[in-house]
This record gives sequence, C-alpha cells and structure tokens, in this order.
Amino acid sequence: MGHFSIDIQPTNNENIVKFIANTFLTQAKSFEFRNIDEAKPSPLAQQLFYLPFVKTVYISQNFVAIEKYNIVDWPDVQEDVSISISNYLNSGKPVVIEEETQKKVPVTVYAESTPNPSVMKFVANKPLADGTFEFKNIDDSAEAPLAKELFTFPFVKEVFISSNYVSVMKYNVADWNEVTLELREFIRSYIEQDKPILNDAILSHKSVQENASEENRAPQTDFDKEIISILDEYVKPAVAGDGGHIAFDSFDEATKTVRVILQGACSGCPSATVTLKNGIENMLREMLHGKVEYVEAVNG
Repeated sequence: MGHFSIDIQPTNNENIVKFIANTFLTQAKSFEFRNIDEAKPSPLAQQLFYLPFVKTVYISQNFVAIEKYNIVDWPDVQEDVSISISNYLNSGKPVVIEEETQKKVPVTVYAESTPNPSVMKFVANKPLADGTFEFKNIDDSAEAPLAKELFTFPFVKEVFISSNYVSVMKYNVADWNEVTLELREFIRSYIEQDKPILNDAILSHKSVQENASEENRAPQTDFDKEIISILDEYVKPAVAGDGGHIAFDSFDEATKTVRVILQGACSGCPSATVTLKNGIENMLREMLHGKVEYVEAVNG
C-alpha cells in the first residue's frame, strides 16, 4: 500500500482539472487517452472512463488531468474523482502498463543558443519536468539526478530544467563550441536510458516551499492577477523559448513598479535588462494604460 495524496488544481480551461500526486506516476512520459479503448495500456485511465462525464484523460509525470463533458460541473464531482484516483494509487496497481516494444523510444536532443552567451538550451523530444526547477550548485541538486550528473562537468555553473529542455550555464573556462556536442550526447544518452530526471522528494519539497511562499506573500489583488495574466500569455512562452523563466514577484503601487524573478537563461543574462526595459516594461505600460511604469528583476 502506498501513501499517495492528491491535490486538485483548476486550469485555464474550465472543462479540465489536474489531480496532482505527491510523487511521480510516470517517468518522463506523457499519455493521452480519448476513450476507453485507447486507455487499454492504463488501468487507471480505463477506470476513470467508467465515469460518464469523462471525455479525455491525460497522465504525465506527477498528475492526472481530466477533460469533462458539460453534463456536470467540476465543483460537484472533483472531490469524488480525487478520492477515486487516490484509492487506486494506494492500492498499488499500475498506472500505465507498457509493452517492452514500446519502451525504447528514440530520443533526440538538439542544442539551441540563447540570448545569454553563458547559457545553452538542450531540447528533448519528450517531457522532462512539470514545472520549473533551478539548481545553482551541486548541493542544490541532491534530489535531481540529471542536474547532479551535469555538475560533474567542471565547466557547468548552473542547471535549469523545465518542460522538455535543460538550460546549462557554463563558467568561462570553456567555449560552447568545445563542449556542446559532449553535453548534448550526455543528456540524450541519459534520457534514453530512462534514468530519473528528478526524485520524488523534490516534488514534495517544492510543494511545501510553494505553499510556504504563498502563505508569506501578501494576497494578490485583482491588478496583480491582471499583470500575471499578461506575463503568462505574452511573455512566458517567449522567455521559455530562450531557455528561461519569468515569475511575478510583487507590484508596488506607489512607484508603479512590477518586480519579477528571472531564472534559467534569463538569470544573469546581459540582454535581460534590455528585454525588461524595452519589451516587458513597454508592453505593461501600454496594456495597463500607464498603471505600470517600471519593471525590475529581484535577482538581476
């Protein structure tokens, strides 16, 4: 018997809710099932399709996401679904059963330069992490096996893992044209061997940290949420494309200043200040009709 617990998380799509587990359900793989026949590899998904309102089941790393038909509202059924998923996981039954022939999926990794000359982005053809994980040194990476291995390269300064990519920041002792191929092949081989990207403990730790951060942070105002919405829709995708991440920190109404946190390739990037000033700052000024005048990085 396991000790699985489930957190319910709404999404931007009112028909889809994520049921987040406190441990990994799959290892660097995602599955989508649109009906009970497609769900044959997943006994859990098959069980969920017996619920008449279930339209699509997604299973990825540490969560199950369900898209429903309009015959019910999530607030009426999500607690029961959460309990059902938790009971199934705690029974010890498999989440996904894969045939041996399916297990070996060719892995490709390509290297992509970023606006930060110290950072190279290595993009895989499969998901690596749900969320963002930043490691400033090898001590930070105790629960992140891939990052820990990367820190054994003497030129690796920082590692950032998110979605389907790894951003690596280097020391100046090496040039990218000397080490990129070696790093790319190392990451590709690591993923292909199905080695763990992150340990279960890091998920629990991150969840605790985020909850503590939420508790200590001042409640978000409607205007804060408006800023976050703009960052999520217009800024984050572009920043992720460059191997980085940006997160809202706070808004000072007196100085009309938005403070953000930069991670990955954005952290310490010479062009990040220009991007903040010329890009994000101007965008927020225009879209929020002068209520925002400045954008500054807490860590930049």
